Amino acid sequence: MNRSLFLTAIEQADTFKRYGKVLRIVGLMIESQGPDANIGEVCLIHAAKVRNQTVMAEVVGFNNEKIMLMPYSEVSEIGPGCLVESTGKALTIKVGRRLIGKVVDSLGKSLDNAKLPKGLTNYLTEQSPPNPLARPPIDEPIQVGVKAIDSLLTVGKGQRIGIFAGSGVGKSTLLGMIARNSSADINVIALIGERGREVREFIEKDLGEAGLKKSIVVVATSDQPALMRIKGAYTATAISEYFRDLGFQVNLLMDSVTRVAMAQREVGLATGEPPTTKGYTPSVFAALPKLLERTGTSSTGTITAFYTVLVDGDDMNEPIADTVRGILDGHFVLDRRLAEKGQFPAINILKSISRVMNQIVDKEHQEAAQKLRSLMAKYEDNSELIQIGAYKRGTDQEIDKAIAYYPKIQHYLKQAIFDYVTLDDSIRQMQKLLNGGAD
Repeated sequence: MNRSLFLTAIEQADTFKRYGKVLRIVGLMIESQGPDANIGEVCLIHAAKVRNQTVMAEVVGFNNEKIMLMPYSEVSEIGPGCLVESTGKALTIKVGRRLIGKVVDSLGKSLDNAKLPKGLTNYLTEQSPPNPLARPPIDEPIQVGVKAIDSLLTVGKGQRIGIFAGSGVGKSTLLGMIARNSSADINVIALIGERGREVREFIEKDLGEAGLKKSIVVVATSDQPALMRIKGAYTATAISEYFRDLGFQVNLLMDSVTRVAMAQREVGLATGEPPTTKGYTPSVFAALPKLLERTGTSSTGTITAFYTVLVDGDDMNEPIADTVRGILDGHFVLDRRLAEKGQFPAINILKSISRVMNQIVDKEHQEAAQKLRSLMAKYEDNSELIQIGAYKRGTDQEIDKAIAYYPKIQHYLKQAIFDYVTLDDSIRQMQKLLNGGAD
């Protein structure tokens, strides 16, 4: 039987190397005559002047039988007539348990130029989402380690959450808290389109040594080509899928999905797609569900995903925010107004929702969370009257109660960056607050 398999493999083996040549470069795009290649395949472009130097590029389109390639790196050494060699396969990365604690780039290579550990296996970055009927329902909470989330916006194992915020409201810090405090087995953190200085800052300050010990960080900084930023998201998702298939409970933390969409827009415009809503091309809205649906539950393990969404001018209805919110299983809104008041994490509880919370918490927890929400909503509805002194105590019993509880609720929702609070402690503190609060 083995012999026949070997013979079949020999018969199917392609012993030819296929080459083409570069015709022109326009902006981000390299156009070549040949080789035979399909969409998504990786090609190697051999530099003209520097021997043994190659540039990896991906086939992203065709134009009158010419191949359109987009490089993974800068193209300063490439000119007309350079050889283009087809590898015959899509992008693969090296992945395995020994990768835990490492920081890699979008191609899965170590970012500090050190050699990757031995014993890693090849894994395709492009995978299909699990069959909907093969996904078990989300029925168990996961500890996030942030009081406001664990008690009022409880997250389930395999849930996908969007963290919506403008710039500088604390998204990265919140992700660092989740990575350190979560009960998941492993974190896969994708830093997409970040400033170069922020990468080391996040790893050393927000994530810390303890967080890095159970994390794999994938980095694609803002100065890198658009394709590298897109592949960073796909690589991080593929690493998460690998560990999920081994039976791990995985956290995928991506900062930010907006920059992935922006990179996809750059690629789309370069390949000749028409710009639609706010300049985003149709491929952006087709690619987002494919990427986001890959996470979640499967028959072997779970990927609990947290995607940050950068909202321009704090507009929660801009196209990417709107699309992502429709795909995910809940959203946390970080409010600049709360951050300015010194409340951290600046999560606006009333504007945030966890769509699976009611399925995964017990009745007591659910009732306590609803009671706390209603007190906050009552205070919010009458906040203007209260603040200008137009409300007279005793007019409405519910408003009186909301005013009495307000400072205690605000104190409860605040949490220092390095405070560690378990899921059970968060719920216990919330119930104690409600039972022992002022009437």
